[in-house]
Parts: sequence; C-alpha cells; structure tokens
Amino acid sequence: MSNGTSRPPMHARRFVLATDLDGTFLGGSDADRRRLYDWIEDNRQTVGLIFVTGRDPKFIAELCDGGVPWPEYVIGDVGTTIAKVDDRQITPIAALERDISDTWNDAGDRVRAALDGHPGLALQPTEFRFRVSYDLDPEAFRPDAHDIVAELGHDSLVSDNKYFDVLPRGISKGPSLRKLVAHLEIEEDRVLAAGDTLNDLSMLVSGLPAVAVGGSEPELLSYVETVPTVYAAEAVGAAGILEAIAYRHQHPVPKGD
Repeated sequence: MSNGTSRPPMHARRFVLATDLDGTFLGGSDADRRRLYDWIEDNRQTVGLIFVTGRDPKFIAELCDGGVPWPEYVIGDVGTTIAKVDDRQITPIAALERDISDTWNDAGDRVRAALDGHPGLALQPTEFRFRVSYDLDPEAFRPDAHDIVAELGHDSLVSDNKYFDVLPRGISKGPSLRKLVAHLEIEEDRVLAAGDTLNDLSMLVSGLPAVAVGGSEPELLSYVETVPTVYAAEAVGAAGILEAIAYRHQHPVPKGD
C-alpha cells in the first residue's frame, strides 16, 4: 500500500481522522472496526488518516500489514515521532522532529539511570529515540518519580494507570498533531482527534474538534467534560469515532446495524 498518487493532498480532503490506536481505532467490536475501516478505504479520496499513538513505527507497520488501514501520516511514541507513510515505509520528517530531538538532547541514559530500581516501574524493552517508557504497577508506584523527571528537565505522563512515559518537555500528542496539521495546511475544522486515555488528553484539548470515545478512562472524561471542542461518545472505540463524525457532520458515514 502507498499513499496513492491519485489521492488528493491531505489539505484537500473533506475530513481527516487523527486517532489513537489502543482502545480507540482498535477498540470496540469486530463488526464496528470493520465498518470504520471499510468506510475509510472506500473514501480515501475524501478521508485522510493520521495515527496519533504511543506505539512505535515497527508496531504500526506490523498492525497495518495485518489488515488495519494504512495511515498517510504517523505521530507515534506519544508525540515524539512525526512521520510520513509511503509505500509501507514510515519515515520521520526531520524538519518537524528537530525541536523534539533538541529538547530531548539524548537524555535516555540519564533518565534510565535516575529511575533505575524505582518502585512500581519496569523499563519497557523497546529503545525509543526521544522517550523512555515503563510499565507501571499502581500498587507499588511511588509518585516522587514525577519529581525526579521534572528535575531532569523532562515531562512525565501516566496513562491508563499502567504506563509511565518520560517525554521531552512540552512534547506530547497534542503539540505534535497541531504541528503536523499546520505543516500540511489542513483546515482545523476538518480534523477529528480521537482518544480514550490520559496520554490523549493533550490532543483532545488542543482546540481541534475531538472525541473521547465510549469506554474512555474516567479521569480523562473528567478533564474534558467542560471542554467545548470535545464530544463524549457513547459508543465504544471505532463506533464512537463514527458517532462523533456524524454528530459533527464532518463527512457522511455508514449507519450502524
């Protein structure tokens, strides 16, 4: 799969979905996911697709080779990767990542040393370029990990009460998505940002039209309940995305069963 040379540029599409993966684009029933995925593939001339995820490019490539629609762009690694997709290749956009790299300043070893043995944190095996990530045991976790990260000059983020990410200061899904939308010259009201956990918060409250899908993390819902740009869907996962598109009249969508 490639982006397709016959497809209009992203700024010319009627609608662009910028979606988290786990629990959102990958959430809901098999039938709901198939309805969303088939609708995207049938409407590639008017629908653009951006993945905004904590997952890394290798995972995304394997996922799409397994039958999930390929996106045109990827914001991965909790906002620290910004990449274009061509012919099944996910290639970072150097101009958009420069400030991410500069802010991180090769901090991985320093972060891992500072948090080595910290209660409730188990280092994830993947070596990310501009982040360090841990699995979190909420029973054993000691909150002063946040203070340690802040003293190092970085940001920390807990999501779904089971992941702890260390990110370059000021970098997350929301700022990276807004940077990509501006770079691609997409009108903001044509975008829908979709998510379900706290690591989606920055993109849901970024000012772009957004949806917290059904089944979202309760703490996320408490943050966004008064944000006028965020729609709280009843339907879970993929069905919640289609519900929000219909609610906002951003593009005709198929009706559910």
